[in-house]
Amino acid sequence: MLAEQAQLPANESDLRHKAQRDIFHRRFSAEPHAVRGALRASVARFARQISQEEAGALELVLAEVLNNIVEHSYAGGSEGVISLSIVRDLSGLSCAISDDGVPLPEGCLTPPNLPEIAVATAQLPEGGFGWYLIHDLTQDLGYRREDKQNLLAFRLPIGAPQNC
Repeated sequence: MLAEQAQLPANESDLRHKAQRDIFHRRFSAEPHAVRGALRASVARFARQISQEEAGALELVLAEVLNNIVEHSYAGGSEGVISLSIVRDLSGLSCAISDDGVPLPEGCLTPPNLPEIAVATAQLPEGGFGWYLIHDLTQDLGYRREDKQNLLAFRLPIGAPQNC
């Protein structure tokens, strides 16, 4: 029976090392340059544990969410801070993002339809694809507004750990 169980680290030091590797947390200003830095750092943290395709999905979803916060939650030039936490577990990457900008508009969590694309190039919509991608690539998407703070959480399903 013991042979069937996953091997656990040999000592407490190994446990701490594994926990540090499997958790990412960063607070950064709500501006494009800081978002790019957080994206690079978050993908780099898990790059050896997930496939290139999974890393691409992580970067795409985080870029959509974080850029939406910069563009919409802090619209009008107001300054703010974004907090990003990611935890690697057996079922994927659990992500939590918080900010103290304006509330998320109603309906964002309703699974959207793709915008109409069977139109002339000049008539293609500028936006509308971001929330579709977020819904399509994530699971357990949830939002809560509490104490003037937005909290968005979701899970990115990924395969078994590669080099944990």
